Amino acid sequence: MIKLIASDMDGTLLSSHLSISEFNKEVVKKAQNKGIEFMVATGRSHSEARPVLNEAGIHCGMITGNGAQVFDADDNVVHTAAIDKHTVQEVMTILEENNLYFELMTSQGVFSNSQPQRIENFATMLAENIPHLTFKMAIAMASTHIDMLPVEYVKDYQELMADDDIEMLKVITFSDQGPSLLNPVAEKLAKLDDLYITSSFPNNLEINHVEAKKGNAVARIAEEKRIDLSDVLAIGDNYNDVSMLEIAGVSFAMGNAEPGVKEIAKYETVTNVENGVGKAILRAVEENL
Repeated sequence: MIKLIASDMDGTLLSSHLSISEFNKEVVKKAQNKGIEFMVATGRSHSEARPVLNEAGIHCGMITGNGAQVFDADDNVVHTAAIDKHTVQEVMTILEENNLYFELMTSQGVFSNSQPQRIENFATMLAENIPHLTFKMAIAMASTHIDMLPVEYVKDYQELMADDDIEMLKVITFSDQGPSLLNPVAEKLAKLDDLYITSSFPNNLEINHVEAKKGNAVARIAEEKRIDLSDVLAIGDNYNDVSMLEIAGVSFAMGNAEPGVKEIAKYETVTNVENGVGKAILRAVEENL
């Protein structure tokens, strides 16, 4: 019997326009009304994830930064897995040597050192998610809606590194060359201590503390709520979702998921533009998976 649902956001719970459909919203709320715990497990930061949930009227806990932080439904931090700043410095050096743009997700929000580059990356995500949208149209849309993904801009990341009150939660880097450039970089990063390297899109790498995994966070929450992992439903589409798909008793890959992710999940639902999350939840509950 499903007692806890953990759903990814981008490419999963969210439609191609980065919002939660009416169907998904209603199914989530019905599950909550039945006493089923629902939460999102996302690579986004708290500030990036919460507005979308608020717009849909969904009150729930959040796993953010791929498991770097866990928040209860009232936005209280209940767990943090930060990266040591010395290690972050080593990561930044490798990325800079490869001329890669990157952003820092911290305990005080997401930081970028280039607004044009951030708009370009947001546009790439939109173009990949919205059928028939040209990149030129995506750039225009991203420029208009860049506030959908809140960020602070700094000239030099060393300002953040020097601030003892700021914890480093995730480093995310992007390249339009995709895996051909990013995979060798990932191999270099993997030689550093205490890191977990994954991706949420083919054009990025997400670097976290080794304990910052969605699966670890879901397991921790389940234990605290005395829910057996066999009663957990996890839904995702990309490789940063694999750790929670592996530990959940019931796991669904989206129809738009990466092939390797589909091989790991026990079941498959339809795509994110076809309300795949809502349909997966209905099937899991109605068929008592």
